[in-house]
Amino acid sequence: MTTEQTGGCLCGAVRYKITAEPFMQAVCHCKNCQRQAGSGWSMILGLPEDGVEITGSVQTYVDHGTSGGEVHRQFCSTCGSPVFTRVPAQAGWIFVKAGSLDDTSSFNPQIQFWTASKQHWIEIPDVPGVPGNPG
Repeated sequence: MTTEQTGGCLCGAVRYKITAEPFMQAVCHCKNCQRQAGSGWSMILGLPEDGVEITGSVQTYVDHGTSGGEVHRQFCSTCGSPVFTRVPAQAGWIFVKAGSLDDTSSFNPQIQFWTASKQHWIEIPDVPGVPGNPG
């Protein structure tokens, strides 16, 4: 993936520019990501927090992972589009919803999480998966 990617929510009230290389490109199949995305999965880019410049304001829903730890799901307060996820236990990281990129052609997932709860009709060939959180 190249740096200087841009993206945002459906209505354009939240915009961002990625200025760093992602350390992770992944697909998450956990039930909470499925519900939050309204889809079979969530496509995410893991980035250093200082590698994403954000304009506009987001609302935060405090979710909880299977460990009980907080997961902050951030979305546009106008259109409701999910845009970011932050996990307090992973300070300094931000997870950008790759479907919100202006150009998704460079998204290339390296791993799938929570394959134990993936939809039976989903197959992503050549992308290794783990049944839960990565180790």
